[in-house]
This record gives sequence, C-alpha cells and structure tokens, in this order.
Amino acid sequence: MIKEFLSTEQVAEKKDHHRGAVIPWTRSFRNRRARGVKHPVEDFLFTYYNYSSSQLEEWHPGLDIILSPEGYKLIKENSRYAKVENGWTLNPYLIDKKEKLRIEFIHKLLQSTDKRAGIFHCYGLHEWAMVYKTNNIRHAWPLRMKQKEIDEFVHSQKIYCTHFDAFRFFTSAARPLNQSRPTAENRLQYEQPGCIHANLDLYKWAYKMAPWCGSDLIVEAFKLAVRGRTIDMQASPYDLSDLGIQPILIESRDGREQYQKAQKELTQKASLVREKLIGLTRKLIGSATINSKKVEKTVF
Repeated sequence: MIKEFLSTEQVAEKKDHHRGAVIPWTRSFRNRRARGVKHPVEDFLFTYYNYSSSQLEEWHPGLDIILSPEGYKLIKENSRYAKVENGWTLNPYLIDKKEKLRIEFIHKLLQSTDKRAGIFHCYGLHEWAMVYKTNNIRHAWPLRMKQKEIDEFVHSQKIYCTHFDAFRFFTSAARPLNQSRPTAENRLQYEQPGCIHANLDLYKWAYKMAPWCGSDLIVEAFKLAVRGRTIDMQASPYDLSDLGIQPILIESRDGREQYQKAQKELTQKASLVREKLIGLTRKLIGSATINSKKVEKTVF
C-alpha cells in the first residue's frame, strides 16, 4: 500500500491550516457558552453531536499517511499509531473490537443509504411535528406562527420522516401522522440520501471513525452539517430573523419549492462525502478482521 510522507514542516503547516479553518466556529461557540448565549444552528454541531470544539481543532492525518518522527510529536498522541522505518503511521491492525463493530455498522448504513432513492417531498416538517399540539417547545426561540396555525398546517400534511433521531422528538400527537416508524434498530431500512438529518449525520460517522478518518474529511462533513442545519432551521416554525436566519416558508408552494431545491443541492454535496466515507470503511474492513454478527442491532 502506497503511503504519503509528511515532513515536520508539512505537519505543522497542515495543523495551522486546519485550525484556521475551524476556529471561526469553535471560538464563537466557546464565547457564546461563556456568556450563556445560544445559537440554534452553530451550537447544534457541538451539543447534539458528541465531538467537542477542542477535538475539532485537533488535526490528525488519517489513514495511509506517514509522519516524520518530529512531525508525529506535533500531533496528539494516539495508541493506534505504529513506528515504521521513516516515521509513524496509523496501523489498522490495531483497531479494537468495539471499533470494528462500529466501522462495519457505518459501512452498512452508508451503503444502504446510498443505494436508496431520495425522498424530496418531506419539506422539513419534522421540526413542525416536534411542536405540534404542545406547549412544551424544545427551543428557546419564538414561533413565527400562532400555535393554532401550526397545528392546522401539520394536521393537513402527510409527514415523510425517515430518520429516527428526528422522529423520536415528535410529539405524541404528531407520531401517527408520519408515514413510517423509524427506530434505532431499523435505520438500515429507512435512511435515505434526501434526508437532511441523514446528511447531517455524515459528520457524526466521520468523527466516530477518528483517527482513521482524517481531519480534512471530518471538516468537509462538518461544513456540510452547518449548511444542512441552516436549511433545517430555516424551514422550521421558529422565528430566527434576529439571528439573520431568514425562513423558508414551507407552508407556501414557493417555500416548498425553495426547500426542495436547497435539499437537492445538499444531497448532491452529501453524496460526495458519503462516497469518501464508504471508501474509507471499505479500506478499513479490508485491512482488519471485522466481526459483523448481529451488528445491525448495535446502536451507535
């Protein structure tokens, strides 16, 4: 297997470039947290997803890269590295049992999602279903419509949510309106490439494969997630105009067309990230013995 060699200077340069690419988000998040201020888009990437701002700032090369001995000292120490003749590199034979199960699951999920046809008539109604017929609003921002108007609109629609981590937050009254019943256990049957949340989750699957997944791909998935979450909240029933987030009025025909266009554009970008992640999981599976028995029932 051909591996790329990075000198000490190249490692230092990549570390600096990486940190500069993510610091606008990480620094803003920490500043807001210190002031007790929240942001519905950017905070989501650090609170919903289990990858801290400091972790995102740490650069690591990923698979098939050899770091010079001094370059290796510049990155955070990790037990998955092995010493080779001219430096240090990740050794996939050091993947532990839990990682093996996780990689196999991610591979199956990404492949099944990629092969499925996308659904482009959901119009982001999952956020509406989370506030349907309830006074217990999840987010601390005002709604842009009266509760009665929201309830009437949701009741008039068929909801096509295929993502468990969105569906589980539906109100009890909204659940029967959904056309499917996604769960943590059956996500391989339901997740599809048109889903905003499935595309957001590419970030999760990327960082869950760190350090095997390099920081370049993790940041690519992160930026995709920022865009996806923005569309998500634009189409929601919340009034976020004070934050500069203009609504996509999915209750109108023009708004639904606007949402569909943004959704398709995101899906195209997500397919490229998903393809890279599938390539990585395939390579890792080929390099290590994976025990896939009943892995589809394991929740990650």
